[in-house]
Amino acid sequence: MSVASVLAAPAVAYVSAQPAAAGVYAMSSGRIGALVAALAGLAGLVVGVLVLARSAGRIGIGSERRGALVALVAGLIGLALGGLVVATSDGGIGTGNGLGGAIVALVVGLTAVVLGALALARSRRAG
Repeated sequence: MSVASVLAAPAVAYVSAQPAAAGVYAMSSGRIGALVAALAGLAGLVVGVLVLARSAGRIGIGSERRGALVALVAGLIGLALGGLVVATSDGGIGTGNGLGGAIVALVVGLTAVVLGALALARSRRAG
């Protein structure tokens, strides 16, 4: 056994243990998780905006309290799923593991939670 093969063995093992980047058009589990989290957060964001607009007297979508709770729960789901994808992502942004989408889902989910909480506080004050 030569000295070069002994020194090269750890480098070969390190390279072979690295996760492979997902293809450009492939839907990895991280990308799907980030997409679902972003959609849940976006649904909460839209409902939160609609409920706040209704409490301001602009439009009507139904029960303010129910809409506020839907926005709050959807935002929390988006936050939880986005956080799960961020915590389990192997690579960085651009590797196809969904890290970029999960960060977007965290921001959108947090915004939905804030809007839902604000709408819930307004519905309690009004009722």
